[in-house]
Amino acid sequence: MREALRLARHGQGRTHPNPTVGAVVVRDGVVVGRGFHRGPATPHAEVQALRDAGARARGASLYVTLEPCRHTGRTPPCTEAIRGSGVTRVTAAIPDPNPKAGGGADVLKEYGIPTDVGDGAAEALEMNLPFFSWVVRRRPWITMKGAASVDGRVATRTGESRYLTGDQARRHVHRRRSRVDAIIIGSGTALADDPSLNVRGLSRARDPVRVVLDSRGRMRATARMLQTGSRAPTLVYTADETPVSFERSLYQAGAEVVRVKTSGGHVDLREVVADLGERGLLSLVVEGGPTIHGAFLEAGLYDALQLYWAPLLLGGEGLPLVVGAPLDALADAWRLTRPRVRSLGSDVLYEAWVATSWEEMRIRCLPASLREPAASSH
Repeated sequence: MREALRLARHGQGRTHPNPTVGAVVVRDGVVVGRGFHRGPATPHAEVQALRDAGARARGASLYVTLEPCRHTGRTPPCTEAIRGSGVTRVTAAIPDPNPKAGGGADVLKEYGIPTDVGDGAAEALEMNLPFFSWVVRRRPWITMKGAASVDGRVATRTGESRYLTGDQARRHVHRRRSRVDAIIIGSGTALADDPSLNVRGLSRARDPVRVVLDSRGRMRATARMLQTGSRAPTLVYTADETPVSFERSLYQAGAEVVRVKTSGGHVDLREVVADLGERGLLSLVVEGGPTIHGAFLEAGLYDALQLYWAPLLLGGEGLPLVVGAPLDALADAWRLTRPRVRSLGSDVLYEAWVATSWEEMRIRCLPASLREPAASSH
């Protein structure tokens, strides 16, 4: 299963809207076939591994990181391929939460193929949190991304912020950007930084959808993200009362303007997230400034944190990472769990999940028998 999980990672960033899946065929204690899902409309990992094994699959065991599918979509059911391969046992890491595709383990058992589910369940869930979030919660997995000095400032008091981090951290940002479905910024960041929000320095990488939250209709049709020639669309969410002339100018520049309700004078974030989910976007990264981070926190929409710490001290008047979302007691703080820390040159990347989001996903996606004890969020 460890080898299947390793293979699955090769598909990260390529399989949207499908999950990343790896599979291996083992006969007499030797791996005789390997496969991973390479993208939509391509054979699933199980089929790839069975083809790699060929005749050696007969009498072998199949290990796969997600329960084999039982339905016909853009590819035939994996359960049928397994049935015809001669495989005598299947082990899957985690059940498929998709009601159309799930239940493959029961189908295989009906075919007389013993099938176990649970080995590597937590690891498989971690690898596909956006997919599982979209299926069971009907909304994308949302990450708060930022770069800050070690005293928690994202810019000097004059607003200077480019560049806090070094080259290695910025390259890492683009690798991660190539794996997500959409990036969200506010109109303030769009006007101040005029970012492209595309992927640079990587070959054959897909650009994420660019999303701008612009309650007052301030974004310019000449924005750099509309001039880069990217095939990824740009969505601008604005209020119902924004002038039609604003919508027309952005449409002519290649953007789509989406009108949503407002809350407190700003676009309703829950409505925005719901619309992005309806568009089939599984993973969102918010790269906006302190105000937008505070708004997402207050709305309870963040699931994860991706923070690049730069070896700088900017002082007490620098711009903080989050504006708003005030708390009066430590007990009300947003607790993080599963922290991961790594060095990127002179910078440090800190990643973690919001404890309540991880706990919700464990409960909703893993059968009770497969749940590990909840990790402490303290």
